[in-house]
Amino acid sequence: MNLSYDAWGAGLAARRILLVEDNPDDQLLVLRALKKNHMDSEVTVVDDGVKALEYLFAEGKYRDRAAETLPMLMLLDIKLPRLDGRDVLRQLRADRRTRHLPVVVMTSSSEEADIRKSYELGANSYIRKPVDSDQFTSTVTQLGHYWLNLNQSPYA
Repeated sequence: MNLSYDAWGAGLAARRILLVEDNPDDQLLVLRALKKNHMDSEVTVVDDGVKALEYLFAEGKYRDRAAETLPMLMLLDIKLPRLDGRDVLRQLRADRRTRHLPVVVMTSSSEEADIRKSYELGANSYIRKPVDSDQFTSTVTQLGHYWLNLNQSPYA
């Protein structure tokens, strides 16, 4: 089900997730956790901030993607090559089409400055990646369940 533009901006696609993560091991852990819990229907993985913005704004290699359909959730690492997660957040929140896109910062940093800055820039949630793979899976399961099943989007 694709939702079209409305008063809030761009529409969200049901259960579509954009994972912005440069660590292949973490990518795999997230994908496995989503698959295990049947939340992997449409996950796009990009490994840097530039690709994330290109995907969201249907530019570059994603220019054939329907720009009006956004993911239902974005999982965003902070420390990314080319353009870090803070800069991605800054650009998302500055554009009316992506201003309300749910963004969960999922990173290894527990630095207070990173947490504070992420929220200042408009993150909806900040989660420190657990080191233990079982805890990592549990964390992804819980956040997926909340954002994909329980959360009420302004786009709906």
